Amino acid sequence: MAQTIIMPKLGQTVEESTIVKWHKQVGDSVAKGDILFEIETDKAVLEVESFFEGTLLAIIVKEGQTVPVTTPVGFVGTPGESLPELPPPPARKTPAAAPIPAAVPAPSRPAASAPAAPPPAQVPAAPAVPARRGVSPRARRLLKTLPLEASELAGTGPGGRVVERDVLDYMETSGYNALRLTPAARVLALRESINVLELDCGQRIGVEEIKAAVAEKPQPLSPMRQVIARRMLQSTSGIPHFFVTVSVDVTEVLAWRKDLKKSGGNCSLNACVLKAAALALREFPLVNSSTDGRSVRRRSRVNIGMAVAVPDGLVVPVIREADRLGLDELNRQAAQLAVRARDGKLAPEEMRGGTFTVSNMGMLDVENFTAIINPGESAILAVATVQQQPVARQGKVVVRSIMKITLSSDHRLVDGALAARFVNKVRSLLEDVALWKNMI
Repeated sequence: MAQTIIMPKLGQTVEESTIVKWHKQVGDSVAKGDILFEIETDKAVLEVESFFEGTLLAIIVKEGQTVPVTTPVGFVGTPGESLPELPPPPARKTPAAAPIPAAVPAPSRPAASAPAAPPPAQVPAAPAVPARRGVSPRARRLLKTLPLEASELAGTGPGGRVVERDVLDYMETSGYNALRLTPAARVLALRESINVLELDCGQRIGVEEIKAAVAEKPQPLSPMRQVIARRMLQSTSGIPHFFVTVSVDVTEVLAWRKDLKKSGGNCSLNACVLKAAALALREFPLVNSSTDGRSVRRRSRVNIGMAVAVPDGLVVPVIREADRLGLDELNRQAAQLAVRARDGKLAPEEMRGGTFTVSNMGMLDVENFTAIINPGESAILAVATVQQQPVARQGKVVVRSIMKITLSSDHRLVDGALAARFVNKVRSLLEDVALWKNMI
């Protein structure tokens, strides 16, 4: 029996398509997967592949013609076999236009209302009403996953009820493009013991691909990531960010830390960065302030937020009055807060009241990066990885330990010159090894 090639429905909003070009002509052999023709929708030009194999027996819709989706456009089968009788391609849309001519003659010939009895015979529309009511729950669930109406199906259940088998049979016999199935529909098809779906484009979707489609179903963000998403969107859309980067020579500080460890002491480079930022904020209080675009809120305390990566995202515990803490105490608090953050044991008050944030990715081997300002603050300092680099010193090229730091600032409050002076102050403090020696 000759197989009918239909105009595929490529998307829920696509109601009709135009055949741009036929790649096969009548009499040509056709294999599954061969490109039959190209169609143009309101969104794109697409190639349609064959779901059947045999010989192209007839072309109903010519190049340049536009027809509704699911309209027969040709036949594939064995040479010499008879073709089914089908209405012309636009037949699917004539029922919508037919009522207009029928309404015009009615006033001129009222008696013609009697012959108008045929329209009741045209009560194929009647199934449309039962179809909405006479649909099994399983069929209704499957139809929700498809750009397909129950009224398009002939129900085989009691009283013409549309059952799930009717939907699956329609998909199989009409060459329905299974690529358009949602993951839920593919699972339903799999449940019906269809191990491999044959697609009208000649592809085959197996069990593993179906499992992958189900696994890729969108999942809600975790509560933490939703908070991060809201705050980052609020920051990037509401705060005009401005960036300044400088390179810090930490060779001497690293040598001092090495000697400190030998003598039984300890101080992380991160603690030095936090302390240097706190001292610079004391000198540049505007960077420690915030604005809503209409007023400035000046902070009397320097509370440094320390960004810590955790499995679900990022948290920012706060070291209060960091400018007043000794280096040992600041180092101890930073280490304890980082451990509690990773263990998920931070108290809510430990993440409130920050006036400035430091985001240190030095342990992640990054050359440079910019950070997003925490809403309610006016700046954040991004700290990259220490790298060995050749630099010029007193007319000679030497290898030094260089660490890039980048200040992201709110340009409504912090101008470029102020940002540059602040970040250079942090650099000068970090490079002053005498300062660190006197703090221990």
